Amino acid sequence: MTIEIKTSTLEPVRNTFAHIERRFGDKPATRYQEATYDVQSEEYLHYRPLWQPEKLLNDASRTAIKMNDWYAFKDPRQFYYGTYVQQRAKMQEVAENNYAFFERRNLANLLTEEMKAKLIRYLVPLRHAEHGANLNNMYASAYGYGTAITQACLYNGMDRLGIAQYLSRIGLILDGNSGDSLAEAKLNWTNESIWQGLRAYVEKMTVTEDWFEVLVAQDVVLDALILDLFYTQFDEWLQANGAQDVGMLTEFVQVWAKDTNRWVDATLKIAAAESDENKALLEQWISSWKESAVKALTPLAEEMLGAEAMTQASAALDKRLAKAGLFK
Repeated sequence: MTIEIKTSTLEPVRNTFAHIERRFGDKPATRYQEATYDVQSEEYLHYRPLWQPEKLLNDASRTAIKMNDWYAFKDPRQFYYGTYVQQRAKMQEVAENNYAFFERRNLANLLTEEMKAKLIRYLVPLRHAEHGANLNNMYASAYGYGTAITQACLYNGMDRLGIAQYLSRIGLILDGNSGDSLAEAKLNWTNESIWQGLRAYVEKMTVTEDWFEVLVAQDVVLDALILDLFYTQFDEWLQANGAQDVGMLTEFVQVWAKDTNRWVDATLKIAAAESDENKALLEQWISSWKESAVKALTPLAEEMLGAEAMTQASAALDKRLAKAGLFK
């Protein structure tokens, strides 16, 4: 008996969804494209928001930034829910291993009481600023326009919640899980003069109406300055003063920042390249918020690292802005 095996190729009737085909042509689409482009509802919204009846539920006029196509804000990381969760799960696994190693080897015991006090005074209170960053990115996600940017804001907001939780864990490691460090850090945040400028800056962002301006104030200006001050300069100071093991607990922020800055810088570049009006407005916002941020952080930076720290952080921000095509 002879058995003859034949194969046949079935051509798909459609390669992708109609709205994706209209944008990219009749060809197989990536998961990112299918999960991102033209997903936001633009018609048939049924009602206007009762708290803002002059606007639609999804309304591009909630920011002064103007875009011909709001889906121009392509995320260079190609994050949709699936890829975001997978990548963050890997990052969390590495971070958990670092924390477990730190605690298993009792590395906190190698820190002097003076060093622990510095960490509680200068690092742990940042968890409150991170909660503010969570609120700001969630606001941009809620009131922004176009899934390409709103989903990225949502992911960033959730990242900030995770960072706040890890900073809290650092405090718990330092105080033996008593929670005393968190209470002390909160008092520093609410009462200590060196933190009041940053606290006021965070509170001002939460009452700023234009969601893109909030994005600029938080993810562009403040984050760049904080990342350089705390996770570059302060990290180097810790290494030079016998607390290099603490780097295991903050390394995840540095890895996260490299990943997130790709999206932030791309977003700035795209918005600025859209029109001269956008570029001028972005430069106006950045100048104003940077002046406020530098003033807010200077007392903290000087006490923590010295007089030149704020200048170095500001220069690092200026370098990033130039790469994005601003202030040229």
